[in-house]
Amino acid sequence: MSTPGTAHLRSADALRAARRHGRRRDTALMTVLIVAAVALCAAGLVFGAKTLALPDVLRALAGETVPGVSFAVVELRLPRTVGALLAGAAFGLGGMLFQTLLRNVLASPDVIGISTGSSAAAVTAISFFGASGLGVSSAAIAGGLLTALLIWALAYRRGLSGLRFVLVGIAVAAALQAVIGYVLTRADIKAAEQATVWMAGSLSRSLWDQLGPTAPALLALLAIALLGARVLPVLRLGDDSAAALGARPQRSRILLILCAVLLVAVATSLTGPISFVAFLAGPIALRLVRRDSALAPASALIGAIIVLAADLVGQHLFPIALPVGVITGAIGAPFLLWLLMRGRTRA
Repeated sequence: MSTPGTAHLRSADALRAARRHGRRRDTALMTVLIVAAVALCAAGLVFGAKTLALPDVLRALAGETVPGVSFAVVELRLPRTVGALLAGAAFGLGGMLFQTLLRNVLASPDVIGISTGSSAAAVTAISFFGASGLGVSSAAIAGGLLTALLIWALAYRRGLSGLRFVLVGIAVAAALQAVIGYVLTRADIKAAEQATVWMAGSLSRSLWDQLGPTAPALLALLAIALLGARVLPVLRLGDDSAAALGARPQRSRILLILCAVLLVAVATSLTGPISFVAFLAGPIALRLVRRDSALAPASALIGAIIVLAADLVGQHLFPIALPVGVITGAIGAPFLLWLLMRGRTRA
């Protein structure tokens, strides 16, 4: 005969077993995602205008001079692959932070205008000031930060509502798109062409001279965001419960959003606005993982996988090479429509 005590013990044992199963499942999932990312990186190094043998690629990466291989791998394909990996992880993690903290799937940087702000600043710097390289990157970062600050100021009303933040962000994004259109019509042909190429979202600028200043910044921001994301399960309980558990919800939320803004702005400064990566990675990760603690690393890995895979598709599956942003846009737009039709916007 079962007693209340034995029933409680069985319930506790079942809970512990479920947690162990969740940990094992998430560990297996993370392993699969890491293997997929590594395989896509290898494919990016092997395939190109000329397909290279994997042993020759590995020898070139080890520092050996391989005629006809070393330059293509080390100077062209490796920085592009590293750029795709870092930018994809930054977009994926930054998007998930926005969606989780504002509790709305539509609160993605490329939907609410953060990426558009970076783009507007970069296009202005290119078209009116002849900026290039570090100048464009700095303008993109500053534009993203200023846009986030503007949206926050307009949306804040005795607290921050996720829905209000999204609506204000969409309005600001529309205004910034008008600014971009105006700048492009006023620029000379050469500057407008350069700005248009940058706006497409491309990895063509991912060379070592561009990665030099941005890669360390992205690595540092990714590490900080992954550490800071540990507080997300507590924040999702609500401010009162989070404060009772010793967290400081308002400060944690502000710091995490600032980190997310910087992740997206720095990534945009490197690749241009690669659309819908930040929007897609979080919801996909949320469907796959079982524990909140695995959501952040899974989102980063999925973002990297999306960019790496989209770049391979754009480079090799069409008669002409397409920018990675075109491929992600073609994938993300139907997903956005599906979410809106289903009415599933709560994160």
